[in-house]
Amino acid sequence: MADRWRVEVDRSVCIGSGMCAAVAPGGTPQATAGGTPTRSDTGGGFRLDSARQSHPVAPETDADENVLAAAEGCPVEAITITVAETGERVFPPEE
Repeated sequence: MADRWRVEVDRSVCIGSGMCAAVAPGGTPQATAGGTPTRSDTGGGFRLDSARQSHPVAPETDADENVLAAAEGCPVEAITITVAETGERVFPPEE
């Protein structure tokens, strides 16, 4: 089974560059008639709010190279990714 990642953005550090949303865009959350989340609700990615602060579309996602690339490209390293089950840090690497 593939790892699930927990994705967090430190909004006190985020400068709203939009790099994460450009590299790993998240969909607009929607629900089907039965209330079941759509793919855009459960997949990885980022969106910017009206104050240009980044938010992960979902707090957890399957391991996703685009989400990792977005974290690596953040100019202020505001994005932290950990393995959901173990808490092991994926990005930024532990020193």
